[in-house]
Amino acid sequence: MKQEEYLTKRIVVRAARRGMKAASKETVEVMGYNVVAENGQVVKKFSDGSQQIIGTIAVSGSTGPIKLD
Repeated sequence: MKQEEYLTKRIVVRAARRGMKAASKETVEVMGYNVVAENGQVVKKFSDGSQQIIGTIAVSGSTGPIKLD
C-alpha cells in the first residue's frame, strides 16, 4: 500500500510565498512595476524603487483587518 504524502500548512504557505515572489519579480521585469496594498493604500511600486499612491482602501469597522500580501 502506497503511503499518501502529507502537506502541512507550513509547506503550503512556504510554497505560496515562493510562487508570489517569483510572480512579482517577473511582473516587474515585464511591466516595470507592481501594484500592492500597503498600510490601507494601493501603491504602484516601480523597478527603480519609486512609489506612487494610486488609491486608498475603504474599510468598515465590522469587517476586521484586511491583509492582502
